[in-house]
Amino acid sequence: MHRTTLGDFELTIVSDGAYFLDGGAFFGVVPKTMWSKKVTPDALNRVDAGLNSLLIRTEKKNILVETGIGNKLPDKMAQIYKQPAKLLDNLHIAGVAPEDIDIVINTHLHFDHCGWNTVRRGDQFVATFPKAKYYVQEHEWEHGRLQLERDAVSYMSPNYDPLLENGQMVLINGDLELLPGIAVKVFPGHTANMQAVTIESGEGSDKKKACYISDLIPTSAHLDLTWVMAFDVLPLQSIESRKKYYASAIPEKWLTVFTHDDATPWGYIERGERGKLGLKGI
Repeated sequence: MHRTTLGDFELTIVSDGAYFLDGGAFFGVVPKTMWSKKVTPDALNRVDAGLNSLLIRTEKKNILVETGIGNKLPDKMAQIYKQPAKLLDNLHIAGVAPEDIDIVINTHLHFDHCGWNTVRRGDQFVATFPKAKYYVQEHEWEHGRLQLERDAVSYMSPNYDPLLENGQMVLINGDLELLPGIAVKVFPGHTANMQAVTIESGEGSDKKKACYISDLIPTSAHLDLTWVMAFDVLPLQSIESRKKYYASAIPEKWLTVFTHDDATPWGYIERGERGKLGLKGI
């Protein structure tokens, strides 16, 4: 289990396992001859993608960023993507029970990022984390309600609507500090209202910062500005959002957390010779 400290905070990668994504869709317009040098597809052109949640422990709160695929996929989707459903087991290994989570942050509401928000109990869907407040952008939820042809399959209302009905989910608008040192910031591209989560601790020269960048940069193989996914609804905006992120994250040495990298869940993005982007581990 990957764990580190960031000033006064403890950060732990808690995985829901790995699932299948089509390699071509994962890398968009990038030719297979290029992306297959970084990841190896199987005979069906599928690649293993991680389902990395981030557990942030402060002195008083336990915050969980993302909740993976969960265990409620329809049979056909489970056959296509796999449904490893390991998040709760890995939280247990980390010493955390569902009742211990105070805050859940969903960067967006695609099924592979909020699946464990709820669990099925009989014919009802109830909160997996019964004492938590859940946070997501209001316009992200509104987009999911539209069920547009382009991305309707990505939005499954049992993952979030029951939480709105019982008052546990809070819809927010724009950038917001949720707790001292923990904030959300909108980076449009993958969806129009996807939010990243920033973690900051310390002062002056001792200040340290991390960012769960979500699907803006899904893995360490996607660092190049133009290597954006076919899943992105605003691919040109993804490129601009990456530029904005790199402008701060590289010179200020932010720890970047990758949502779908099964092997390398985090690292420090660096600019090398001729501006080539690379990753330094921790």
